[in-house]
Amino acid sequence: MQKTAEAVSLGHPDKTCDYISSYILDRMLEQDEHVRYAVEVMIKDNTVVLGGEVTTSALLGDLTTYVKSALSKIGYDERYASIWGKYAIDPAQIKVINMIGIQSADIAKGVDHDGWGDQGVFVGYACKGEGKINRELFLARKLNGALYTVARRSDNLGLDIKTQITMNDDKIETAIVAIPMLQDEDLSDLIVSVLGERPERIIVNGTGRYTYHSSIADCGITGRKLACDFYSTAAPIGGGSPWTKDASKADLTLNVYARILACENLADNDECFVYLSSCIGRAELPSGLIKTVKNGIVSYRDLWCSQTPSALIKAYGLDKPIYAELCGKGISGTQN
Repeated sequence: MQKTAEAVSLGHPDKTCDYISSYILDRMLEQDEHVRYAVEVMIKDNTVVLGGEVTTSALLGDLTTYVKSALSKIGYDERYASIWGKYAIDPAQIKVINMIGIQSADIAKGVDHDGWGDQGVFVGYACKGEGKINRELFLARKLNGALYTVARRSDNLGLDIKTQITMNDDKIETAIVAIPMLQDEDLSDLIVSVLGERPERIIVNGTGRYTYHSSIADCGITGRKLACDFYSTAAPIGGGSPWTKDASKADLTLNVYARILACENLADNDECFVYLSSCIGRAELPSGLIKTVKNGIVSYRDLWCSQTPSALIKAYGLDKPIYAELCGKGISGTQN
């Protein structure tokens, strides 16, 4: 049976947007661990739009500096711009449009009483194998991470990278790579080395040419790569984007918690799914369910969570500036 999963690098414009929002949140948390933050990002060409709500005792500071610093962390810096010119984003030309307001008082009322800042459904997943995720996704991420590392040192390879792995039973049937190149470069040996076997098919840059990239070639928006961030097609996606909000909003916290619970309850099962839900302004979760699969037999049991939002946030250090790092790793903690 064929199974396929995709991964993208931080240089992909959608993930660049996720990272910019996470990076700014980290700067807020350095000053105020109780910051209320929900900021979406859009990037096209060399213009970045920030829109959302921030309530904090911290100073927002120079948002253009934050955006440029985030881009530099990804690898979009002066050196990169000098190599790629018109083909990629240029930090020196960045213009930031600020459309950030403050959090609704209605939402704040519930969060002030240790309730969740939003309602939603959340899913955690774990399975047998490396990283406790499905193998096709593990390999897509592993290959993406290796190519991204090489590209950061290269004068020929770009940072806007997609990888896709198709497994057929236990064999790698197809490996697809999209990576910007100024000059054609054979990556077959690197791909085989990273994957540990030679796929039946290797496709690099399926159109035959890939030079224009980043926000020059594609408009980036936060939250559009959730299948890559979560578990591909192995499990449903729960909640909204986890990378654009502080921990009180639940989209990060309860998705992380669901993943941790799935790993803890995997035991000798083949797969474990954890389903949670939240109610805005309330601490107690309306529902919780654990589903395990072993040798094709499915079992269910109810899960009751009595942990308050503040307790979970403290337990997992989500009131600390760790969001940019989490954005790079993904919910399951295996992304590079």
